Amino acid sequence: MQHTEAVEDYLKTIFLCSTRGGPVTTSVVAGELGVAAPTVSAMLKRLEVNDLVRRSGDHQIVLTEHGTRHALGIVRRHRLVEVFLAEVLGVPWDEVHAEAEVLEHAISARLEERIDAFLGHPTRDPHGGPIPPRSGQHVEDWASPLADAPAGSRFRVERVSDRDDALLRHLAELGVRPGAVLGVAEWAPFGGPLWVEIDGRKQPLGSGLVQAVHGRTI
Repeated sequence: MQHTEAVEDYLKTIFLCSTRGGPVTTSVVAGELGVAAPTVSAMLKRLEVNDLVRRSGDHQIVLTEHGTRHALGIVRRHRLVEVFLAEVLGVPWDEVHAEAEVLEHAISARLEERIDAFLGHPTRDPHGGPIPPRSGQHVEDWASPLADAPAGSRFRVERVSDRDDALLRHLAELGVRPGAVLGVAEWAPFGGPLWVEIDGRKQPLGSGLVQAVHGRTI
């Protein structure tokens, strides 16, 4: 099967959806890619025939070993490109994802390895996403969300969801990035925001923000 841009997008999307928890279904993939469910069903049949995906007993979509290997290759290229754009070209972290979506299909394996070497073999993208190795095991880890951090603790940010550009811009303005340490103060009553201390300043973070920021208490 020729690995077109569409095929690569499907494999990557199925892989990423599978790491977020919850079932990976035709409707989930359709929503992620912004296409109609019948279009997804047609592509899944092609992927299944070519041993890239399979359907489980409860109709969930699962990557085969062959499909996972290709998906990780695409994720690796995408995240290496994000690091290159951010560190070398100074592209803001809320813009690198969209640019990498285009460039991930255009670079060769040879250029990918040159970028990796030039960057010093990074292990994380600008949002904290782990970069799959060229070979060997890969763990797509998501630490606990900030929402679960107890009041009075200190929380080190390890990863931030890259699915919302506006959210990333707001977090950048607040200084909430991988490596930042936040003081967890308290939840405001009656469903209010979580108050955190960032660089000596107290800031309220709404429920959407504290679910998108992941890390560990220290």
